[in-house]
Amino acid sequence: MASSKEYLEFILEQLSELEDVTYKKMMGEYILYYKTKIVGGIYDNRLLVKPVNSAKTYMPNAQLELPYDGAKQMLLVDDVDSREYLAGLFKAMYEELPSPIIKKKNAKCRNKK
Repeated sequence: MASSKEYLEFILEQLSELEDVTYKKMMGEYILYYKTKIVGGIYDNRLLVKPVNSAKTYMPNAQLELPYDGAKQMLLVDDVDSREYLAGLFKAMYEELPSPIIKKKNAKCRNKK
């Protein structure tokens, strides 16, 4: 089941006090970024975040869930109605999240004769 655009908009509104929250649509779901780092995503109208230690500490009772078959487990965020809670969670996680991988463009070798 794909996530709805309405649920995405609700989550983005809840995160509106944070700057630089973006998303990318992928196969009917949404990957969420905070300051260019992947925080988690919206899967089947559920907000799931990476299970980094800071997120586990922030949400000690959070359940691990599969975003989709074959994926790694992520933490389910239950308290999506509190803007302060969500902003605090993303801020707590930021330093621990891996930096984005910068892909190098292949330089085409041309032999000049």
